[in-house]
Amino acid sequence: MAPQGSPAPLEFGGPLGAAALMLLLPATMFHLLLAARSGPARLLGLPAPPPAPGALWSPAAPLLWLSWLGLQAAFYLLPARKVAEGQELKDKSRLRYPINGFQALVLTALLVGLGVCAGLPLGMLTDMLLPLAAVATLAAFLFSLLLYLKALLAPASALAPGGNSGNPIYDFFLGRELNPRLGSLDCKYFCELRPGLIGWVLINLALLVQEAELRGSPSLAMWLVNGFQLLYVGDALWHEEAILTTMDITHDGFGFMLAFGDLAWVPFTYSLQAQFLLYHPQPLELPVASVICLINAVGYYIFRGANSQKNTFRKNPSDPRVAGLETISTATGRQLLVSGWWGMVRHPNYLGDLIMALAWSLPCGVSHLLPYFYLLYFTALLVHREARDEQQCLRKYGLAWREYCRRVPYRIVPYVY
Repeated sequence: MAPQGSPAPLEFGGPLGAAALMLLLPATMFHLLLAARSGPARLLGLPAPPPAPGALWSPAAPLLWLSWLGLQAAFYLLPARKVAEGQELKDKSRLRYPINGFQALVLTALLVGLGVCAGLPLGMLTDMLLPLAAVATLAAFLFSLLLYLKALLAPASALAPGGNSGNPIYDFFLGRELNPRLGSLDCKYFCELRPGLIGWVLINLALLVQEAELRGSPSLAMWLVNGFQLLYVGDALWHEEAILTTMDITHDGFGFMLAFGDLAWVPFTYSLQAQFLLYHPQPLELPVASVICLINAVGYYIFRGANSQKNTFRKNPSDPRVAGLETISTATGRQLLVSGWWGMVRHPNYLGDLIMALAWSLPCGVSHLLPYFYLLYFTALLVHREARDEQQCLRKYGLAWREYCRRVPYRIVPYVY
């Protein structure tokens, strides 16, 4: 972290880069939504035909979106199975967080199941994706503006390291306040895993139901995409406490970058494979499906093994599962793992993430590049995130981090990168 009183280095290309991203990210999201339902389904090239003017708006969309957000907020406020403390803040305090994300997922599934049994036309949600994406984008801008104004009244100890450059565009994008709260609702923590991730699963399910209504039954490819991504979301919510040590929570402010990403980008672009399959069905033989399942299982094994090892070590370095691992001491008193998963590459969890991303795209065949957008985007995201993390760790751990990099030379992919 930068010393107090000195400005943090600007990221994402500074104010110009932030302004460009605030235009480029929503435009990319809408391009993907339109391309997935177009005949050519081209990743590079304008969708044909262009949407009708009314396709981007529906009077029901704001009501649906606000109802969804309110439902997830109500689940957040229910009694939690556990309340965890976050990292120590500048004023030496620690915030408390309810660990009930998986509970919210289960309650949502029960409500949706009861609704479908009562005649809820879940498949019709697929016709609302464009209007809902428009509402979520507008809400992200308005929410970010409110967060920016709220931060003007926040004490200096509550501000994020990087979102207080003095440039309003950059600070609006990155977020000024580290942990903005409305009463007992932590805005960033709530948005990080609840409405977007669970919304992603719901959109996938609606696409599966719509495919069954159109073709008599869901395809094997659609089942695989739904199953793989449900496992990923369920895992994230089951291990919700682990997010309290991530860069998003401990370092980044809550501004447009995270608000748009959580509320709009995740549900409407991460469901791209299922969207593509609804409009472009792909044959998938059982032997090929088995290989794809194996690839996803390998990715999940690496992802979960690496994250669990790190989380176990952070909680209790004397735990028998990690006590024998080799470490490097740092000037901060913390230890850096240099064996086990974290001795293979510096970010083995990212490696598992990328392998799973490949498995999610393969059921869509190889005739179109569009379903592989998530893999391409996520590769760029993780490489960029890894570079940000490297800089923070170097500032924080100094010579110990240089020694760790010497011992573990590969960042994400062994012998490649």
